[in-house]
Amino acid sequence: MFENKTEEQARKEILQMVAQYYKVYHRKKDAFVPGDRIAYASRVYDEKEMCNLVDASLEFWLTSGRYTREFEKKFSEYLGVKYCSLVNSGSSANLLAFMALTSPLLGERQVLPGDEMITVAAGFPTTVAPAVQYGVVPVFIDVTIPQYNLDVSQLEEALSDKTKVVMAAHTLGNPFDLKRVKEFCARHQLWLIEDNCDALGTTYVINGEEKYTGTIGDIGTSSFYPPHHMTMGEGGAVYTNQPLLHQCIRSFRDWGRDCTCGAGQDNLCGHRFDKQYGELPLGYDHKYVYSHFGYNLKATDLQAAIGCGQIDKMPEFTKRRRQNYARLLEGLQDCQGQLILPEPCENSSPSWFGFLLTCREGTERSQVVDYLENHGIQTRMLFAGNLLKHPCFNQMRASGEGYRVIGELIHTDRIMKDTFWVGVYPGMTEEMTDYMIKMIKEAVGKKNENRSDRGNGICGEMAGK
Repeated sequence: MFENKTEEQARKEILQMVAQYYKVYHRKKDAFVPGDRIAYASRVYDEKEMCNLVDASLEFWLTSGRYTREFEKKFSEYLGVKYCSLVNSGSSANLLAFMALTSPLLGERQVLPGDEMITVAAGFPTTVAPAVQYGVVPVFIDVTIPQYNLDVSQLEEALSDKTKVVMAAHTLGNPFDLKRVKEFCARHQLWLIEDNCDALGTTYVINGEEKYTGTIGDIGTSSFYPPHHMTMGEGGAVYTNQPLLHQCIRSFRDWGRDCTCGAGQDNLCGHRFDKQYGELPLGYDHKYVYSHFGYNLKATDLQAAIGCGQIDKMPEFTKRRRQNYARLLEGLQDCQGQLILPEPCENSSPSWFGFLLTCREGTERSQVVDYLENHGIQTRMLFAGNLLKHPCFNQMRASGEGYRVIGELIHTDRIMKDTFWVGVYPGMTEEMTDYMIKMIKEAVGKKNENRSDRGNGICGEMAGK
């Protein structure tokens, strides 16, 4: 088939076939029918991502390479940050962001075991896990409803002479009060890590300038797991504007090594064999000098190739998420006696990851969720609800050591009992969001008495699938 073709010609022909394969076998053609399963999130892609993926596989470089460099450049340009490091997951991104602050290169601002980190329990565990695993004490403050982000009024109370870091997520795309948190961190010389894994594309106006979340603190993180704002299947990123932090992030990501050569590079610094490091012999190979106890958290070029196609779609993805959120918000206005509807943080334009709902007194979450799930609408809790109630905290909870709590976490516990969310991902159509509105209204007792028996039959059939 390829005997009389150059490699470039053969590759072009293969990629043309891949594009056609996508159009025949992957492009969605069927219209939504009420009762069809509506996932809370899903991948949205086209032939560009599939062709990039195959193109990377044909090179068979496999580890980080040209697609990784291209993605890091494009992602930095999109966010308006100087430095970006691609990693293998959002959880790894959080690990690297935190561990970078433990580097001895940071001098007096180095985070040490026994120091404290202010955070929240109403979130995802890998925002907190790096601190616990390193021996830093998480200090939990409550969140607010209906923003579902850290309660800035508790920051000063949470402060101690051991506090070094504030690390929190922008919940489901809705940013926390970055102005107040940034001022608090500046006043007390604290690091600020923005877990931006659920908020890529969200903007926030600070000091008169609109910026993307994740770029306002010292370090930001993103996740590219399939449900997120863009995907690589698995993958994440860590980004910063500070060159020293970037150096630390890269070192911890790449085995902890001191050398900054990329994969396949040698002697980028020109001093591979002529310097002294630690107590090693003079001239020891710089590629095998380690300045940190690091990891190998790199992504592959196969993942990066997909990301290079996805990042170009981010403006449209964000637009669609905002439209779906707005349609749900408008359609559920008359349910406010039964449900608390979400509200964006002041000075922000969220790129919503989901539509959060909290049941008011008299409305049982379990009944609402069961109704929606049985009628084809996938739901999710707000992740851990209250992380302190989970088995991973059993030993610390029993000993009363290893963490601190400010107040009673009243809203956190309320979220654990009464809150759930549905999706707004960019693949959702108006017909899907309208069906979700209809079913949510029925679930909380705002029934449409004109609903046909045929409608009941469709939903009943789907409930058993």
